[in-house]
Amino acid sequence: MTEHKNTVIVARSGADPAFVDLLSKRTGAPISDIPGEGLTLIADKDGLTLTGYGLSLKGDLSSMLRRVTGGRLSHETLVKLAKTKEPLPFAVDATAGMGEDSFILAAAGYEVTLFESDPVIAALLEDSLRRARLDPALCETASRMTLIQGDSIKGMSELKKAPDIIYLDPMFPARTKSGLVGKKLQLLQKLEKPCSSEEELLNAAISANPRKIIIKRPLNGPYLAGKKPGYSVKGKAIRYDCIVL
Repeated sequence: MTEHKNTVIVARSGADPAFVDLLSKRTGAPISDIPGEGLTLIADKDGLTLTGYGLSLKGDLSSMLRRVTGGRLSHETLVKLAKTKEPLPFAVDATAGMGEDSFILAAAGYEVTLFESDPVIAALLEDSLRRARLDPALCETASRMTLIQGDSIKGMSELKKAPDIIYLDPMFPARTKSGLVGKKLQLLQKLEKPCSSEEELLNAAISANPRKIIIKRPLNGPYLAGKKPGYSVKGKAIRYDCIVL
């Protein structure tokens, strides 16, 4: 388990003490009365917020509604690539992050298992999913999302059935021009480094025997683990590489 000794947890009014203790054990982050010099997880009655370096991040899947309502869902490239005739399609997001892409797959009808190895990011995502399941506009989609905090390489080898889709979006290398990096990504990069085991990750996905592997990459970035996909679809800033098995 990754431990975050440079991260502290601050409990404010309304925070559940048992939850705060569990969060500290999961992350290895100590509980403090004041924010730390690095990253701080703030727990209060409204959930979890990550702060630090003048930035703030709170999981909010309601921001995804504009992409999945009003007929816009069918225009999402990921939905087009994941299209299937299976009545109960099953997807694995092996690098979940804050869960936005998983939400799109779930909105398209997939049952999605999300793996997130970093315990702080997983805690933020878990809190975001908890609140989404209480929101009438989000609850149906969020109910199809199951989070597992842990290593997806190991997790994919233990799946009970083969997924229809495995989605891979490993952290991109940090860009040198900070203006190009969103606030969310800046904070996440403090927690989770770019993938250093690309070949192992891709081999684990192939071994899980999905119908298709969809890989999100920088527009002009290299192929994951150097493996050429069957085909690629380019957007304005990103590229989807597809391996059909």
